[in-house]
Amino acid sequence: MKNDYISKIHEKDKKVLHPYEDLKFRGTYNRKLIVKSENIYLYDEDGTKYIDGPGGMWCNNIGHGNKEIAEAVKNQIEKMDYCSPFSESTEPAAELAEVLAELSPGDLNTVFFTTDGSTANDTALRFIMMYNNILGRPNKKHIISRDKAYHGSTYLTGSITGKDREKNNFDFEKNFIHHLTSPNPYRRKEDQTLDDFCEEKIKEFEDKILEISPENVAAYIAEPVLASGGCIVPPKKYIKRFWELCKKYDILYISDEVVTGFGRLGHFFSSKDEFDIEPDIITTAKGITSGYFPLGAVLISNKLMDDIKHESALFFHGYTYSGHPAACAAALKNIEILKRDKILEHVKSIGPYFLEQLESLKKIEIVGDVRGKGLMAGIECVISKKSKDPLILDKAIGARIDEESLKLGLIIRPIYHICVLSPALIIQKKQIDDLVQKLQLSINKAMNQVKDEGLWSESNNE
Repeated sequence: MKNDYISKIHEKDKKVLHPYEDLKFRGTYNRKLIVKSENIYLYDEDGTKYIDGPGGMWCNNIGHGNKEIAEAVKNQIEKMDYCSPFSESTEPAAELAEVLAELSPGDLNTVFFTTDGSTANDTALRFIMMYNNILGRPNKKHIISRDKAYHGSTYLTGSITGKDREKNNFDFEKNFIHHLTSPNPYRRKEDQTLDDFCEEKIKEFEDKILEISPENVAAYIAEPVLASGGCIVPPKKYIKRFWELCKKYDILYISDEVVTGFGRLGHFFSSKDEFDIEPDIITTAKGITSGYFPLGAVLISNKLMDDIKHESALFFHGYTYSGHPAACAAALKNIEILKRDKILEHVKSIGPYFLEQLESLKKIEIVGDVRGKGLMAGIECVISKKSKDPLILDKAIGARIDEESLKLGLIIRPIYHICVLSPALIIQKKQIDDLVQKLQLSINKAMNQVKDEGLWSESNNE
């Protein structure tokens, strides 16, 4: 039961401008007030229990309510809360840098700490710009990204992001940013094989490099799995072939592992272990602390640092909270838990079951595709399984499924017509069964709504 205190909190919350909030309806509705978290669950003001389907925001890897991390943060703050990263060093930051260098593939032994994934990717891009300036290549500044990719919310990372909805009413850099088409196999032509689709995307990349000219292309940035773009898993050869083209044309490869790092695919970093590449730079955040504290990191290869170490150049870049001691303490304890409790092994074991159970949703008339890897998945709803036309804005299918899921005690992340899931890595089979059952009921209820309103019919699939 809501009391006066909770009501006052809701009123105070209306002063907060939330991410992705529709300004037209600002202040007219109350969000769920989450007051407690535990394991894979969240609890609202009324005591209602929800499965946290998105795992926070792709970040809650070891589960909610871990007292070990809370204690590690508390101990660090009591010992030493903060000092300037511009002039001093701290034990937790130094220890974490060493651990990250050991966990990462290849020679990624230089670590720069940021506050999140956006600032990690922004830092990587700024470093590359500086790198080419020092080497006397002022024209080598063009960045290639992809449609449906997400890399952050700063001006520069927002510009390389390839999601249409992120472009709403904002300004972006266009002069040196280029986007390739999305590598979504589900969207390939009806008569096109997966191999031909992959070759088409590889050719598109090489053609774009040659169009811009290799001496002008600085970097290619890519999520191994396009997460908030709809959990898009590229064809098997795609990532390795793109990396090889980068090597061929002297283009730096940035692997954005903000989502796929720290166990989401069953590895600390998936670039090498899952996709057999050694990037020049890896960016990470989210799962590095399991969402317990804001932290991001950029891992840079020895080669890049060696290329410019002969020059006297100050790295005029940093954040007040770069390498925050409490954040680094949280990350160290998080990594310790991931190793000790064999959570990565658990992901490798249970991931196939997770995706197999979700596959059953394809029996529903409006579900066109179920895709994913490890413990991340996207369920795409369509008007027709034959035409693959998405059930999007006019039918608001994602919002409808979200609303019905909440009634059943499940939180999902709706991206228009796609339901995205990335639960805590500690999820068990019974919890997966519960999640899938709730989602199945929610999709069916949403489908019946658009059917009753005359917006969709089973005849679309005939």
